[in-house]
Amino acid sequence: MSNLVLAITEQIEGQFRKVTFEALSEGRRIATAMGGTLAAVVLGSGVGSLAEEIGTYGADRILVADNGALADYTTDAYTNVVADLIQKESPAVVVIGATAQGKDLVARLSARLDAPLTMDCIGVSIDNGQLTATRPMYGGKILAEVQMDGDPKLVAIRPNAMTITEAEGSGAVETLDVDPGESKLKVLEKTLETGKVELTEADIIVSGGRGMGGSDYSVIETLADLLGAAVGASRSAVDEGWRPHSDQVGQTGKVVSPNLYLACGISGAIQHLAGMGSSKVIVAINKDPEAPIFAKADYGIVDDLFEVVPCIAEEVKRIK
Repeated sequence: MSNLVLAITEQIEGQFRKVTFEALSEGRRIATAMGGTLAAVVLGSGVGSLAEEIGTYGADRILVADNGALADYTTDAYTNVVADLIQKESPAVVVIGATAQGKDLVARLSARLDAPLTMDCIGVSIDNGQLTATRPMYGGKILAEVQMDGDPKLVAIRPNAMTITEAEGSGAVETLDVDPGESKLKVLEKTLETGKVELTEADIIVSGGRGMGGSDYSVIETLADLLGAAVGASRSAVDEGWRPHSDQVGQTGKVVSPNLYLACGISGAIQHLAGMGSSKVIVAINKDPEAPIFAKADYGIVDDLFEVVPCIAEEVKRIK
C-alpha cells in the first residue's frame, strides 16, 4: 500500500456539499501526518468544471469521473467506479462524508473490497504511522478509539465535526476513463428542497419538541431565519405530524453537530440527546426544571418558550 489518501467528494446539482471540504481538509491533514499525498475524487456528469472549486483544499491530484451514468447517485454505479479506482490507486486511507449517500457508498465499498470501516468519526489521529479514529458509541454515551486492521482504511466523518482548512496550491486535474457497469437501479424522481439549510451541515439549529403544542412552528422559524439556522424537531413532534421526518434530530433521525443548538420545548429523551449531544453549545428552553435536557445543556432557561423565543428574536434583530 502507498501513502496515498483518497477523499471522495459529494455534490448535488453541481454544488459541493459542505462535508466535501471537511473531508478534503481532514484528508490533507492525514496525508501530511503520513508523509503522503492527497487525491480528491469528483463523480458525476458534466462535473469537469467543478474540479477547480476544490483546488484550494490541499489535494495534490483531482481525479474526475465524468460519466452520464453518474449523473444521479446510484449505489451500484458509484460503487463500481470508486472500487475500481481504489484497486488501481491502492490508497492507504479513504475519507468520505458520513451523509446518507456517503454511508451507503462506503458500506458497499467495505463489503466489496473486504476493507475495514469506521463510521461517523469525529476525530482522526496518526501516531507512529498508526491511524486511530474516534467515534461515538451507545447513543453518544462513550467515545471509542478505533484502530483498523488492513488496507485501505475507510473513514466516514460526521458532517460538521471537522475543521475546514484551505491550503496553498492547486492539484493537477486528471480525467478518468471509468466503467460504471450495468446498473440495476434507476432514479425515477427527485425532489429537492431549495432555500433550506440542511440539518447535518447547519452551524446553528433551532429545534422544537412536544412543548410546541402543535404544527405552528412560526416562532421557531422566525428565529431560525434571523440566525440563518436550520429548523429541527424531536421525534415526538414528528410522530405527531407537526414536522416532516427530514427535520427529525435524534437516533432515528439525523445526527447533527452544529456550533449552536437551541432546544425549545424538548424534554431530552436519550434518543434525542444521541442525535445532538456533540453540538458545541446547547441552549435549552423548557418550562419543566427537571427536564433531562438541562443536564446536557450549557445554558438553560426555565420558562415558556413562546415568551422566551420571541425575546431572543427581538434581541437578535437589535444586534443585527
